[in-house]
Amino acid sequence: MIKKNAMITISGRPNVGKSTLLNALVGEKIAIVTNKPQTTRNRILAVLNEDETQFIFIDTPGYHAPRTRLGDYMVKVIRESVADVDAVILMVEPIPNIGAQESRLIEWIQANEVPSVLVINKIDTVKKEDLLAVIALYQEAYKFDAIVPLSAKKGEGLAELTKVLDQYAQDGPQLFPDDMITDQPERQIIAEIIREKLLLCMQKEIPHGTAVEITKFSERENGIIDVEATIYTEKASHKGMIIGKQGQMLRQIGEMARIDIERFMGTKVYLETWVKVKERWRDSAFLLRNFGYTNE
Repeated sequence: MIKKNAMITISGRPNVGKSTLLNALVGEKIAIVTNKPQTTRNRILAVLNEDETQFIFIDTPGYHAPRTRLGDYMVKVIRESVADVDAVILMVEPIPNIGAQESRLIEWIQANEVPSVLVINKIDTVKKEDLLAVIALYQEAYKFDAIVPLSAKKGEGLAELTKVLDQYAQDGPQLFPDDMITDQPERQIIAEIIREKLLLCMQKEIPHGTAVEITKFSERENGIIDVEATIYTEKASHKGMIIGKQGQMLRQIGEMARIDIERFMGTKVYLETWVKVKERWRDSAFLLRNFGYTNE
């Protein structure tokens, strides 16, 4: 029976493994994962029920210097997510260097006077003596409540992390139902799955200039789901590259996405995709709201 709850924000630079950790903690893929920066654009909430505690984890975009309105929005999401929570995880790589992103996040944590835990990810990629140097460096930089080395990809250290985080749980009612693992609507998750495949299939700057809108989502009497999605890109030349020769690239993206969508929905899915050009949509307040990038 749930008797306590803890709201925990996961913060860090791009590609440090925040979404991988979120997925590993809840045991489901609810946040997309690639090796490209700015994969996560929005705040993602995930729920884990562990013994008497309900953990509510908030995954955030990787902190970076913004260059567009979308970038400004992502930084605002991070700043708001490190306030009014029970604790903040600062996730870093096992590198003995504190970069500008980590320094800024530590400043925000300190300014909000929020309890914090340092999580050093990817420990399977370094030797123990190298890890000790990273721990020592961060201990000098800030007084974290705890430091937890782990490998989100391999699932190592997760039990130790939840044990540490349980100390921040507050007595109170269960905030979310037992069967709820995220507050994201199905349409949003499906759109993100499609965008993940774009990131995986395309190169360089093209994926960062794309957004996905689900224009149709309906279920037939036999349980089959029909999905229509529009991929928006900022340049006409990029539209041609996303479609590919004789539509080959778009078919590949769609097929990869359909497999994951069917796994997520637990039923057969028919997916149709189109590509349209919306120039400079990342600097359009109207289009950002239309694509779901809004703080309201």
